[in-house]
Amino acid sequence: MMITADTASISSEQIFIPDASTARHYRNALGAFTTGVTVVTATTPDGPIGMTVNSFISVSLDPPLVLWSPAKSSSRHGAFTAANHFAIHVLSADQDLLSARFTRGGLGFEELCWNLNREGVPVIPGTLARFECELSSMHDAGDHTLILGRVLRAAHREGDPLCFSRGTFGRFASTTSQ
Repeated sequence: MMITADTASISSEQIFIPDASTARHYRNALGAFTTGVTVVTATTPDGPIGMTVNSFISVSLDPPLVLWSPAKSSSRHGAFTAANHFAIHVLSADQDLLSARFTRGGLGFEELCWNLNREGVPVIPGTLARFECELSSMHDAGDHTLILGRVLRAAHREGDPLCFSRGTFGRFASTTSQ
């Protein structure tokens, strides 16, 4: 007997069609994919701005391209879509408080050590990795904007990444013995 994807199910699996009535199920399904945590920074006429983001991916090695996607509903969306340069900071497992600074109502750059790079973008020292970017292109993507950046400079250090899954922060645990 052949089982198709449309009829196959596991007793604990919830199959649904994503729409307004299943929004929570859809968010829960997306939350099953563990991501890293980043803080994206840029400069505005009013000063530095940052946003905690988990929608970050590598796109290309040659040329070096990365992508992130701010929600259009964010009060910071316009500032980031207007920026010609930005920096993406990958956070380490012990930097969850740094992540909180750049969420709604967080402290942002207040009393935080940071510098400006050559393009005038705020960079935060000590993160696990950093990608200093020039805007390559933007694309409409439903309730988000895809921002593609060409990496001008990158930095990294040893350490464990901060992970985000199912609405909580955590650490990566290797399943292989070393």
